[in-house]
Amino acid sequence: MATVLITGANRGLGLEFVRQYSNKGWTVLAACRSPETATELKEMLEQKGSIELIQLDVTNESDINQLGDALKGRPVDHLMLNAGVLGDDCATLGQMTQASWLQVLSVNTVAPALLIQALSDNVAASEHKTIVGISTRVASLSDNSSGNMYSYRASKVALNQILVSAAKNLEAQGVKTLAIHPGWIQTDMGGDNATFTAEESALGIISVAESLTLEQSGTFRVFDGSTIEW
Repeated sequence: MATVLITGANRGLGLEFVRQYSNKGWTVLAACRSPETATELKEMLEQKGSIELIQLDVTNESDINQLGDALKGRPVDHLMLNAGVLGDDCATLGQMTQASWLQVLSVNTVAPALLIQALSDNVAASEHKTIVGISTRVASLSDNSSGNMYSYRASKVALNQILVSAAKNLEAQGVKTLAIHPGWIQTDMGGDNATFTAEESALGIISVAESLTLEQSGTFRVFDGSTIEW
């Protein structure tokens, strides 16, 4: 049975990943900062025997290292680096602070890098050998026509570079990486007026991840499979 580890699994796209992977028969390692308040996730856990709830604060290096130790020797087919923040209070000139910047970078950039570091052997030991980073089209330098979103854009550009570097460094082990734009989706982050549902986005992302070849590793894609210019 294949295994997926999902960060930020308690709501939005992360919760939908849990639902869809469990419906596919995968073992789901659902990680979030505060499992005790993750009501919907706990309800899903009661219904599905294949979901394991993991406490993980992605901004806490000790949590990440402890997770690596706890999962040592256990294959992880898909590592879904989903946890992220929008950084609304660090988006425009005249508004930015060092503290806000560091918070966004800690969640969106540093945490994925440390998780790849801690779990790359687990991914390499699996059948599917795939790492997926939830990126965004606004990280594309060629697509920036409006400015603003300073910390969010920059943190996701850096995430993309991490995924490209990991594609190079882990290629010999057969590990593939993917930076993917989930679309504008109807979640707490995207809002009710967004174009796509979390169900549509997650379905597409999983499909792209499952069909990813080693030759396509380190690419920047949309949930429908199309490619985004860097």
